[in-house]
Amino acid sequence: MGAVPEPHIGWTFLTNHARVLAAIADDPATRIRDIAARCRLTERAVQKIVADLEGGGYLSHTRQGRSNAYRIEAGTILRHPAESGLEVAELLTFLVQHDDERSEGSRRLQAAPSHTSDPDTAP
Repeated sequence: MGAVPEPHIGWTFLTNHARVLAAIADDPATRIRDIAARCRLTERAVQKIVADLEGGGYLSHTRQGRSNAYRIEAGTILRHPAESGLEVAELLTFLVQHDDERSEGSRRLQAAPSHTSDPDTAP
């Protein structure tokens, strides 16, 4: 059995519901266990969030053997009045774009030559 993720202290900009939805958007056949690890939540918390999202009409699933395949209802409007008129698809587009830029930046950092000074060549 996997270890329980460390709890996060304090507030964050994205809700756990948004994180779970983004994880499912990234891989609709993902397992609850994998979502929990990615989002640093317990499996039980992810199960509750998935149930909330399904109950709210944002998500549905079909059984495929021993696994689930999730389907995001991309045209569903976000719940908060401040996001009136924004669809789930728009939120996910933003999150995917952010993840792509973050990955791109990480790849650039890994590919960049190291700028550590060599004591043998230092002036």
